[in-house]
Amino acid sequence: MKKKILVIVGPTASGKSALAVRLAKKFNGEIISADSRQVYKGLNIGTGKITRKDMRGVPHYLLDIADPQKQFSASDYKKLAEEKVRYIVQKGKLPIVVGGTGFYIDVLTGAVSLPDVPPNKFLRKKLEKESAERLFIMLLKKNRERALAIGPHNKVRLIRALEIIEKIGRIPPLGSPTSKYSFIFIGLKPDNLDERIRERLIMRLPSIIREANKLNKRKVLSYKRMHELGLEYRYVAMYLQNKLNKLDMFNKLNTEIRRYAKRQMTWFKRNKGIVWFKPERYQDIEKNIKSKL
Repeated sequence: MKKKILVIVGPTASGKSALAVRLAKKFNGEIISADSRQVYKGLNIGTGKITRKDMRGVPHYLLDIADPQKQFSASDYKKLAEEKVRYIVQKGKLPIVVGGTGFYIDVLTGAVSLPDVPPNKFLRKKLEKESAERLFIMLLKKNRERALAIGPHNKVRLIRALEIIEKIGRIPPLGSPTSKYSFIFIGLKPDNLDERIRERLIMRLPSIIREANKLNKRKVLSYKRMHELGLEYRYVAMYLQNKLNKLDMFNKLNTEIRRYAKRQMTWFKRNKGIVWFKPERYQDIEKNIKSKL
């Protein structure tokens, strides 16, 4: 029989991290993060990274592993995540993959293959001169589905997608997962997601501002790099540069995070193997997992 891997997905602010810890305690598991920004060292509050206290002694992997000044790719993630899965399985424990970066999860589970396309420095230099919004429009014309999944602000991923299309004429489509592991997919979908996003932003925003200001003053992150990282860091950087007042920053952030959550859900809905639950239905979630382990 194939070894089982539990995968917990859902939009931002849906309660994935807390659920993963609770299930790890119940089913003797260890957690692998699948978040494209939480891999970076020092980006803690702005990315919603779980605290040591909230981990409750459960080992977590692929947090704080990358230099925030450098790019961390999906292929980097796949290699490291596969190593951690093997390590956890060898220990006789249940790997629990948790996160909101659907592309990372699809790459790990084999639902999408990464094309062997090396960087095209000439093309990248040319595309770098374009705005993220212009790159988004270019990708929309070539591959609408991937463009909508990436969104109009992530310049790095937009350039990579256009680079792949330039080389092989297409983006590899999602397919059927092929892996030596068997995956149990659980999704969290709160009824009050917009309210949860707003309340979490109100609570965290002062700390995010302090974190971003400290990262910039210590030359860990330039304002340009914050803009590339998106969401909280992009709009807080604009506030710190006096390009936005505090109220506008909050309103824009609240809107953009909600849009991001919708893009996450659009991505996850492609996977018909995900069983969706409301976060408060813990007993039902536990029962579902127990029946499949």
